[in-house]
Amino acid sequence: MNSISTLFEKTYGHSPDICASAPGRVNLIGEHIDYSEGFVLPFAINDCTEVAIARTNDTVIKIASVQRKSEVLSIALSDISPALTGDWERYVLGVIWSLGITSGLEIIVDGKVPLGAGLSSSAALEASVATALNSLFSLGHDLPTLARLCQRAENVYVGMPCGIMDQSVSLMANKGSALLLDCRDLTTRNIAFDVASHGLELLIIDTQAHHELVDGGYAERRASCDEVVAQFNIISMRHLTMAQLDSKKAEISPTQYIRARHAVTEIARVMDAVVALEKSDFAELGKLINASHASLRDDYTVSCPELDCAVDAAIAAGALGARMVGGGFGGSAIALVKAENVADTKIEIQRAFEKAGYKAPRFFTSLPSQGARIL
Repeated sequence: MNSISTLFEKTYGHSPDICASAPGRVNLIGEHIDYSEGFVLPFAINDCTEVAIARTNDTVIKIASVQRKSEVLSIALSDISPALTGDWERYVLGVIWSLGITSGLEIIVDGKVPLGAGLSSSAALEASVATALNSLFSLGHDLPTLARLCQRAENVYVGMPCGIMDQSVSLMANKGSALLLDCRDLTTRNIAFDVASHGLELLIIDTQAHHELVDGGYAERRASCDEVVAQFNIISMRHLTMAQLDSKKAEISPTQYIRARHAVTEIARVMDAVVALEKSDFAELGKLINASHASLRDDYTVSCPELDCAVDAAIAAGALGARMVGGGFGGSAIALVKAENVADTKIEIQRAFEKAGYKAPRFFTSLPSQGARIL
């Protein structure tokens, strides 16, 4: 019996009907372009959220979390709607609502993806619940459909206008590969990502400047992109070139211009990164990662002092490339580092944080891992 089953039994007094897990993610490159129908290149990390679920004969949803000990929330099915206020459980309820579940449920969640670190703990929660319910109720949804249903839960129920990347990689990732995801139609291609055999390591730096994306900053930037799309009468940023953007620079606001410039150039950087990986050209990959951070910092303005400090210190210590990951305003950064230099790089980043008076960062690494699965 797996541990999540044991926890379920201790909470509800009987065995669950099904258990599932789904991972968090690191996006190698391609930030803030999933809602612009761009390409992204994330991979799943080792840290997962696990869920155990049982059907009941009543019309109540009961939700417990290992991280919220002894607290069992009870919500009537008839009360579940986007208007219902709440906290973390809204991500679970949103998936139940999005999938159209009409049965009572008992649920326990064990979330092992660091919260607020920009590693998509919310998508891991959504994907684990969706995977379990899809199997439990024999809904027959394929992975792209499940991803869109999870996105709908977060967009409409939670009120966070995220793109499709996080849910997709949490559901579709494959061990040993980054996932080249076309955010227009959710087609994918596995891109081998084996840095270890080249003497490198991808260091993940949790700045511990924890972020919250529902505060409007994310929505404002997405709205700027939508405004440019409307102004240019195109389907999405994917259909815009820098030449076109520059030709009409005077017709849009300075903010709209720099937001659009990030989207156009970041989409191009993703495709260049795929070429670099296929050639095992990690020096070029590092340059692209650096350029991505500069664009996110200067054009999209979603970085923060702690993220910039981590990136600058990593590069000063010899990293091939470093950048913020996730929605921004806090969270984590990544650094592509020679394996022999990892310990020294950590020390230099810690020193930089201490000098700036920031909370000490946390470090971890992860090889590309498997996506959601039934346990």
